[in-house]
Amino acid sequence: MSRRSAGTAAMALGGVRVLELAGLAPAPFCGMILADFGARVVRVDRTRSAANNDVQARGKRSLALDLKRPSGAAVLKRLCRGADVLIEPFRHGVMEKLGLGPEVLLQENPRLIYARLTGFGQTGKYAKSAGHDINYLALSGVLSKLGRKDEKPYAPLNLLADFAGGGVMCAMGIVTALYERTRSGKGQVIDASMVEGVAYLSSFLWKSQNLGLWSRPRGENLLDSGAPFYETYKTSDGKFVAVGAIEPQFYEQLIKGLGLDSDKMPSQLNFSDWPEMKKKIASVFAQKTQAEWCSIFDGTDACVTPVLSFDDVASHQHNKQRSSFIKNDQGEISPRPAPLLSRTPAVPSFKRDPFIGEHTEEILLEYGFTKEEIAKLHSDEVIEFRKPKANL
Repeated sequence: MSRRSAGTAAMALGGVRVLELAGLAPAPFCGMILADFGARVVRVDRTRSAANNDVQARGKRSLALDLKRPSGAAVLKRLCRGADVLIEPFRHGVMEKLGLGPEVLLQENPRLIYARLTGFGQTGKYAKSAGHDINYLALSGVLSKLGRKDEKPYAPLNLLADFAGGGVMCAMGIVTALYERTRSGKGQVIDASMVEGVAYLSSFLWKSQNLGLWSRPRGENLLDSGAPFYETYKTSDGKFVAVGAIEPQFYEQLIKGLGLDSDKMPSQLNFSDWPEMKKKIASVFAQKTQAEWCSIFDGTDACVTPVLSFDDVASHQHNKQRSSFIKNDQGEISPRPAPLLSRTPAVPSFKRDPFIGEHTEEILLEYGFTKEEIAKLHSDEVIEFRKPKANL
């Protein structure tokens, strides 16, 4: 028995059965979070799919099913009778056209948590529109706050709307609904909109407006690259350090570590002096390597840390001491599931990701299908089997 299979039942979400309809980015991440914490996640893939673009399939199994065929839709209905959660990532109306909307599936299983994860949500002007992270970020208001002085707004990769506002918020909704079900015995529908998810994520920005933190134009405020003590600086070896010395006592340690005389420096919060202060601090940081600055600032409260590349992050002493990164049996490194639970921690799978349709027969048998039924579905090309090669 593998380490994971032995510990799955003891994990926080042990025993929870999840069906994740294959999609891109946010829904697979949501499913991976649940799998990491012990849920038995089945990714329902399309048949005749040439490529598998899901790189977040850790701990999942794959069932290949043609939902566009009535008999395929009937299979999903039957699977949902034995499932706790369905993660659905399609545009508004797609599931209803297939006869698989919430009204139908919750009638089949009133305890089902039906999680609908979309960019714009199930209602509203844009509900049926296509979009990506940058569009959801724009509509949430958050994109308008991101960017340096005199530059246009920029999206920080596709992390905020897709993964934080989408995958994480949806997972939180699922766990919340599962907890509520322990009292009511009833499932419910989750309308997880990435626009609203990332807007909710930005609650601090909304609620701190009267504090004066965002009163200046974009890129000129305390936390948006305006301040010289909340910034990144290039070191002599072409690397970078991050500085977050906001509080006066931390700022004093920053100035001391830089070898500057605080009496000769302008007041920390004098906005008009910030551009010149930045130039001065930048010129000092450029005189030593990243490692040299780490030797100066490590162990202090100057809030100076190295900007680590993906190549370096897993080997950094702090991350190594906490085992913050893990390696699977293919040698691939990725972050360990977070947060760390003291009694029922996540035990992520170290196996490779599943091939599309690799576990079709195994899953259907678990959900009560007979071998004869499975053979008929296979001969009708409603399902697919794809067994890995022996050397994999």
